[in-house]
Amino acid sequence: MKKTLTIIAIVFINFFVNAQNSTGLSEINKEDLIKNVRILASPDFDGRLPGSEGYNKAAQFVADKFYELGLWYAGDEQFFQYLNVEYNKIESPAVFKTIVDGNTIDYKIGKDFVLRGFTGSNSFTLPVVFCGYGISRPDLHHDDYTGINVTNKIVMVFKQNPKWKNDDKDWGTNYPREKSLVAKKHGAKGILFLSLPNDEKPQPLIGSVMHGEGEQPVDFPQLHISLDAANELLSKTGFTISDCQTKIDEKKKPLSMNLTTKAQIEVHASYEKNARTMNVVAMINGKDEKLQEEYVIIGAHLDHVGSQAGILFPGANDNASGSAAVLEIAEAFIKGGIEPKRSVIFVLFASEEQGLNGSKHFVQSWKKGYDKIIAMINLDCVGYGDSIQVGNGKSVPILWDIANQIDETSFNSMVERTWNGGGADATPFHEKGVPCLYFVTTNSYDHLHLPTDTFETLNPVLYEKVVKLAHLTALEIANGDYEREEIIE
Repeated sequence: MKKTLTIIAIVFINFFVNAQNSTGLSEINKEDLIKNVRILASPDFDGRLPGSEGYNKAAQFVADKFYELGLWYAGDEQFFQYLNVEYNKIESPAVFKTIVDGNTIDYKIGKDFVLRGFTGSNSFTLPVVFCGYGISRPDLHHDDYTGINVTNKIVMVFKQNPKWKNDDKDWGTNYPREKSLVAKKHGAKGILFLSLPNDEKPQPLIGSVMHGEGEQPVDFPQLHISLDAANELLSKTGFTISDCQTKIDEKKKPLSMNLTTKAQIEVHASYEKNARTMNVVAMINGKDEKLQEEYVIIGAHLDHVGSQAGILFPGANDNASGSAAVLEIAEAFIKGGIEPKRSVIFVLFASEEQGLNGSKHFVQSWKKGYDKIIAMINLDCVGYGDSIQVGNGKSVPILWDIANQIDETSFNSMVERTWNGGGADATPFHEKGVPCLYFVTTNSYDHLHLPTDTFETLNPVLYEKVVKLAHLTALEIANGDYEREEIIE
């Protein structure tokens, strides 16, 4: 406690000293933030899916901004740090129809169904079979494929796993790719995913490339369909999809059945296993001879989930907001004439949505010693909501207290809730023992991974506050007179 109070006292001293000098704070404004979000979330960048031309254009936009500011190169080639990721381009047309008693219902993409980011391609009209949670785990005494023939049929399953367990053991990951490969192994030709209907708020039809491990089934379409469409397919059974979940959950046993209805599916996708993409990295060299070999990293993920068959997922809050924030903080350092004691690295990560690939690559490629990173500041979904959260505070309470004290002095917008373990792109750093803070807003996810995540939905006043708070926190850490050991204790 004594050490914590000492650190906070230093924060107040440094904060008021900095207040008399330039903090660059006047360079951060909501107009510039929204302007850059609007650009990054525009159709020109096509949802910023890594591997795509749209993402490459976004990365070049950021690199050009870094160049204009006069930042130092810090990538493999100038500002770019390259890595390979899976990439799946989904083109028009995308067709999903149900056929019941010879009557066809035509569904609209984005409203009644979406495609999984790693859907395969094919075109067919086939019978549909309901297979519960789509789990085949005889070792856990649950197999939704026992006693049901799915060969040359379309399987309909719940996207999420059961909330209950057998033998008190977890079901494993069961990501959509895993469930798709299980269905394909049993002879199915495609899969329809459903949100859990009995949840208080069933998951909406989101765009997603979080797909899990395994080989890509390139000829196996994967759709996420509405509960209304599922009920149409179930209409000859006497059950609703809610009834099905209730019966399975109550008995903890499969309820698989042929539906005597059909679905028509047409999907066109082009898959690359190793598409080149990039992080965008720049830096300011520290001016203190002793501390310049220590680093503060300020990062956000640049990517989102792209587009599919004419439907754009703009990703304004997630995470054009964090990306624009990093640009604005970099500008505040440069145009504010700030010469930090420690070196500051600005990084826009690729492929967070696919599984933190960009930040993992950055951490794995780091050669200067993880103990030289004094702090990592992560900004993710900071433009929409009603107050500020600073995560990972339970892991690094001294850093959290620094942010909290600055907020109490200047913004009064930060809530007490925090967590440990990093979170999102802070996670790979946290796992290497790097102190991290994760800036986000509360109630930030109403438009998460939806076509409605546009710049018009953002809260500019709050957005400006959270970016200013992150900037002042990073500035305090970059110039603070304390040892790394004090931060991590």
